[in-house]
Amino acid sequence: MLKSKMSEFDLIAQYFTRPPRHATLGVGDDCALLTPTPGMLQAISTDMLIEGRHFLPDADPAQLGHKCLAVNLSDLAAMGATPVAFTLALSLPQARAAWLQPFAEGLLALADAHQCELIGGDTTKGPLNICITVFGEVPPGLALRRDAAQVGDDIWVSGTLGEARLALAGLRNEIVLDPSTLVAAARHLHAPTPRVRLGLALRGVAHAAIDISDGLSGDLGHILQRSRVGATLDVDALPPGPMLSHQPLDLRRRFTLAGGDDYELCFTAPSEHRKAVLAAAHSADTAVTRIGSIDAAPGLRLMDSAGAALTLQLSSFDHFSSP
Repeated sequence: MLKSKMSEFDLIAQYFTRPPRHATLGVGDDCALLTPTPGMLQAISTDMLIEGRHFLPDADPAQLGHKCLAVNLSDLAAMGATPVAFTLALSLPQARAAWLQPFAEGLLALADAHQCELIGGDTTKGPLNICITVFGEVPPGLALRRDAAQVGDDIWVSGTLGEARLALAGLRNEIVLDPSTLVAAARHLHAPTPRVRLGLALRGVAHAAIDISDGLSGDLGHILQRSRVGATLDVDALPPGPMLSHQPLDLRRRFTLAGGDDYELCFTAPSEHRKAVLAAAHSADTAVTRIGSIDAAPGLRLMDSAGAALTLQLSSFDHFSSP
């Protein structure tokens, strides 16, 4: 039986404390202790999810638990890093068992699937805010960095794009979707799949990579800027999600290019590695699509399937200006 009012330490003990499996010292002390694998580099990333900004106030807690870790694992995937451990900082308006139990279950189920151990964090009372720091490992010289794209590289994406943005448009009443379409599209919004296996399989095959969180055009732009190159994209080659594929062409183009919340990988690889890319995708059981090429001329050029230039007004998600 839970106490009528849980303290911070009751909450941690009840929902987030497990015996250490990989950590030298896990939850329960001033610091966790990790013993790095000899010869490996640590990959570390932090993401914060805020109610009303990154998820809806009535978000399902189990799906939210899954998503808040998935977006961090997606960062490790983009670096070709193996997940090791994570910390959780959680601000809650109330400590309610009816919310905490499914949240913890969704969070820890995904953690277990990737053998990624919760090793510590913090809890406090306040507006609902979830912050995770994830730790991974990658061999020296094999990290998939944003600054490594080369002229002549193919550009690829994993999975499908735009389905999460379609769901968000339906939830915001920007467009009218029938209930079955909205439910199907919303699975991509609420429970993304981090492409960890693909990221690992691309080590030594791909040059540069990034996970698509704020929209393909904006996220690819980070690779172009850091690598000091440009790109040409075949917009009609972008793979729409199954529900988005039935929408009008203009909507498909805008949502696949700048939808956000896809958490797929965009990566570049030499054209002579095409068979190796497809083999890596097959080993990771993940579809990939070749969508363009890296150019010497700066900027991003958008083409249709016939090779004609497209002029599209795009705006990727920005934490300080997007609605």
